[in-house]
Amino acid sequence: MNNIDVGDLSILLVEPSLTQSKVIQNHLVTEGVTKIEVASSGKEALEMMVKYLPDLVVSSMYLPDMCATELIAAMRDEEALEGIPFMLVSSENRFDVLDPVCPSGVVAVLPKPFCHDDLSRALRITIELIDPEEISLDLYDVESLRILVVDDSSAARKYVSRILKGMGIGHIVEAVNGREGVDALSNSKFDLIVTDYNMPEMDGGQLVEWVRQEIGNTFIPILMITSEANESTLAHIQQAGVSAICNKPFDPKNVREIIYRVLEDA
Repeated sequence: MNNIDVGDLSILLVEPSLTQSKVIQNHLVTEGVTKIEVASSGKEALEMMVKYLPDLVVSSMYLPDMCATELIAAMRDEEALEGIPFMLVSSENRFDVLDPVCPSGVVAVLPKPFCHDDLSRALRITIELIDPEEISLDLYDVESLRILVVDDSSAARKYVSRILKGMGIGHIVEAVNGREGVDALSNSKFDLIVTDYNMPEMDGGQLVEWVRQEIGNTFIPILMITSEANESTLAHIQQAGVSAICNKPFDPKNVREIIYRVLEDA
């Protein structure tokens, strides 16, 4: 049970259009948000964040001085700002444009116009990140669990690790691609692998095949996190032997439920 609610959230809205800004603010107020600051550019948003840390940044994709991807990158480069959840509101629907945003700790990508259910979910995810709920397992001591996180995005690894640590998991090892993941698995034992799919040198699918076929480890649970939408690719991932697939951007509550299921059934 979370100790904070939507009314406690402080939100920075980054939107150059006055009309769109008012529309989004009205949606937030309807959801119970009362603390909203507004910036019209990426530079202004970063300056405001330095003065006070919002609980959530809500931004459109295209700003006068930068795009949302650049704003997120600038935030992740600053230690004080890197952990702030980010929600994108955009009419952009091209996969190649949206895909780079997903690994960066984005709680949701909402279309314009968006529905209240999607906004409610994004606000709930934000609360989960700020006030995480520990996972309770029957077969494992959560603090002693060893988890390998494999992703070529530093921001994505930090985001996943943050969620896992919020669940009470104490031992997390990170690898930047499947090849590093193989090295880690060759030198240590893990209770769970959490891996991205699209990675250089050795992707998540090849890592799963190595685990299941090369070393014959059929029991370690593997959670694949991906923004991949191609059905044939997803079918290949499942056939390779993953225990579960989780979409990007993902919901900490869903991840907690998946981890509970794959570990308790392993």
